[in-house]
Amino acid sequence: MSTAASASAAVPADGTSVRIGALVPLTRPGWVEAGRHVLAGLETAVRDVNDVGGIAGRPLELLVRDTAADPHRAAAAVDELDRLGVTAVAGEYHSVVARAVAARADALGLPFLCSSAVLDALTDEPTERVARLCPAQSHGWRIYADFLLGAGHRRIAVATQQSVYWAAGARILREHLAPHGGTVVELDTGALSPAALCEELVRHDATALLLLVGHPEPAGPIVRAVRQDGRLTGLLIGAPAGQPEFAEWAALLGRDGAGVPFLRYLPERFGPLGARVDAALRERLGEAPSFVAFEGYDTVTVLAEVLRTAGPDRERIAGAWSQVGVEGTRGPIRFSRSPGISVWQWAWPPVQVVDRDPAAPERFRVLHTAVPHTGVPHTAVPHTAVPHTG
Repeated sequence: MSTAASASAAVPADGTSVRIGALVPLTRPGWVEAGRHVLAGLETAVRDVNDVGGIAGRPLELLVRDTAADPHRAAAAVDELDRLGVTAVAGEYHSVVARAVAARADALGLPFLCSSAVLDALTDEPTERVARLCPAQSHGWRIYADFLLGAGHRRIAVATQQSVYWAAGARILREHLAPHGGTVVELDTGALSPAALCEELVRHDATALLLLVGHPEPAGPIVRAVRQDGRLTGLLIGAPAGQPEFAEWAALLGRDGAGVPFLRYLPERFGPLGARVDAALRERLGEAPSFVAFEGYDTVTVLAEVLRTAGPDRERIAGAWSQVGVEGTRGPIRFSRSPGISVWQWAWPPVQVVDRDPAAPERFRVLHTAVPHTGVPHTAVPHTAVPHTG
């Protein structure tokens, strides 16, 4: 699939566009809804950049490729985009796919700005060519673990699938909870039916179940089974990876999907830029934008700033991450080298633990926040309703 963002009339149509490759999951088995939101953010930002003159008078153009959550397909797309002469590649939602993109782009000398894939080990070795906007998994999931501890949960069960991403999440939770007396038991959804998983939850006397699995399967059937089991009435269901953020979750599960805390990377209140982009994204999507739509918008905002200062030369772009200073939809964006992270990292975007209000599942409640750029927990009034709705 290929689309090109149209240039505004404010930019001379001289055929010398600056091209960026955009990689997003737009077909199954990729998370299509997430891919659609990332792309909406990317395209909205391209339109805004071109409305104010593009890049030194040249229009910015997106060449979009569908990864379908397939690492091999994504790597082949990077090769194709390289042949087409893009100055950089951007996007992606799935961590395993983003790893493949980062490795291939790095090998080709092609800068890659990752929008929404959080796996800490985005590359095997440190590289100058790759940068990331979303927080590393270890950062966000530790904040989620702090939320669990603050809510009194020490006996945690995780429903898992085989994946580098889910395995890393389970390890982060275990390592962070253990010093505080917390335990984590892993329940393999490949071996356990939803009913059998409920039996294991009762046997382990778990107080919280975290869904480290895909959506809609097997997350949906697991949620329904737990909600219908009278022995598990007081059990907290959580989804740190953010599955309940999307309208698809609410449409599938209704009230059963409410009260499931997840990680979201938005501020409690938008500034003027965030509010304007929120309105534009709502119009483009026909629904409330998820946090990944803002990640997409900020991706192009950063790349446009880099291109204006460094030009379209790939080596100069790769050397410019440390010089970036730009206002994004969710706060000021700067990149640095964070311990244990092999790429240039925005440290850190705002992080919230949020759920859908059981009384009105279209509304979100902020349960826990971390101060932007530090990760320090910040006291929030539990169950505070926020205007961002799904």
